[in-house]
Amino acid sequence: MPNALSRRKVIALCAAAGGAALVPIGSHPRAGSEPLVEWTGVSLGSVSTIRLAHPDRRAGKALLRRAVAEARRLEAIFSLYREDTALSELNRTGVLIGPPSELVRLLHLCDEMWRTTGGAFDASVQPIWRCYADHFSVSNANAEGPPPHKLAEAIELTGWPDVRFSHDRIAFARRGMALTLNGIAQGYITDRVIEILRAEGITSSLVDMGEIRTMGNHPDGRAWKTAIDTDASHNITLDLVDKAVATTSADGFRFDTNGRCNHLFNPATGRCARPTTSRTVVAHAAAVADALSTALTFMDDDAARRALARVPGSRLVLDSSRG
Repeated sequence: MPNALSRRKVIALCAAAGGAALVPIGSHPRAGSEPLVEWTGVSLGSVSTIRLAHPDRRAGKALLRRAVAEARRLEAIFSLYREDTALSELNRTGVLIGPPSELVRLLHLCDEMWRTTGGAFDASVQPIWRCYADHFSVSNANAEGPPPHKLAEAIELTGWPDVRFSHDRIAFARRGMALTLNGIAQGYITDRVIEILRAEGITSSLVDMGEIRTMGNHPDGRAWKTAIDTDASHNITLDLVDKAVATTSADGFRFDTNGRCNHLFNPATGRCARPTTSRTVVAHAAAVADALSTALTFMDDDAARRALARVPGSRLVLDSSRG
């Protein structure tokens, strides 16, 4: 299985060839405004940044350390790439007694987004990933992907309604089922960092833990600016105030050289998105934008409009299939 850095959306701050990347645009605060303090590192396999305005740089740095510690704590619950996480244990055993409250909370959000998107967002597709990973792990694998019967077997192990969860127990209905939170966890962690900063009185911040969310204006008084690298002759720039933005791109991970088999799976068919597929969504929260950008990959225009209408303030700002 590929390492986490190549797994999903390493496009947060790094341009991905043939896809779209979100790039926060920095600038110096205007004279008299609160200085920006910043942290840059890696979270859930993506290059990550936290920027906040604070009158006391030392106190601001301490707050950054607290926010990063919370992100690390959540990563130790949600990550697929560490054997010691709650998610990995659930996937190994099929049941988790006394699960972390954060995992239960995120599963409730997964359920909400599954309903909002009519099933297009489905965190139970991990068996499909395993099917593709197993197929391409052998030399001279058929570039068309797994044979139909193998894919059908994998699909039989999916189905969000067969994930049962409560505050004291999470269990799968069938042996071999597994979850991936890669389509929502980065956004959730971004939202959690924003919550911590807001609780400490911060009013101006940009947080990018794989997906981007802003709080208030930039210290210079304008909106925070985020560029979408579109692989076109020019970038699209978004002005964000108290909004989140997320991009899902088929180019985030390829099983084959041309990208026909990638990490974005239609939950109903197990087939992959087109290699050039990329969706960018703005919403009130990063986890919601994250899930919507994933789900819209396999939704037709009418279904996409209905899903977006169910989430006030959300909008599709880039759809690579339509230019």
